[in-house]
Amino acid sequence: MELVTHIDIDAPPERVWEVLTDFDHYHEWNPFARVAGRPTQNARLHVELTPPSGRTMRFRPTVTRVEHGRDLRWLGHLLRPGVFDGEHRFVLEPLDGGNRTALTHAEVFTGVLSPLAGRAVRAGTQRGFEAMNVALKRRVEGASGAHDTRAGAGHGQTTT
Repeated sequence: MELVTHIDIDAPPERVWEVLTDFDHYHEWNPFARVAGRPTQNARLHVELTPPSGRTMRFRPTVTRVEHGRDLRWLGHLLRPGVFDGEHRFVLEPLDGGNRTALTHAEVFTGVLSPLAGRAVRAGTQRGFEAMNVALKRRVEGASGAHDTRAGAGHGQTTT
């Protein structure tokens, strides 16, 4: 099972990357995730996800890919590898000559429990991704509180 969300951000990929990888400040803007650790290859992170109207999940994924300004991925496991695994990814692509960014925020769930557990987490996790995307956009663009904060509202938010 795969969850994929997209949002366009009116800032260069480098600026989006700065905010996205500044885990120490997630508490200031991110309604979905808290992350401790460093975005470096093979680093272990402490991740806490709180989906809207859902139960908080904690896990310790390993960073599997870091392409500065372009791609950040980590892989987490429930219990042990192969039971219920999730590869989380953020992919940034430049738009308009690098003045804007297309963000893909996604996760692929695999493992023997993924058909059952995946259905259970799908809706809440997708809403959490969308809320995080909008919050990231607002943080990067320096948006005021006057903007609509509903996930996807007027912000180029799409899901598949």
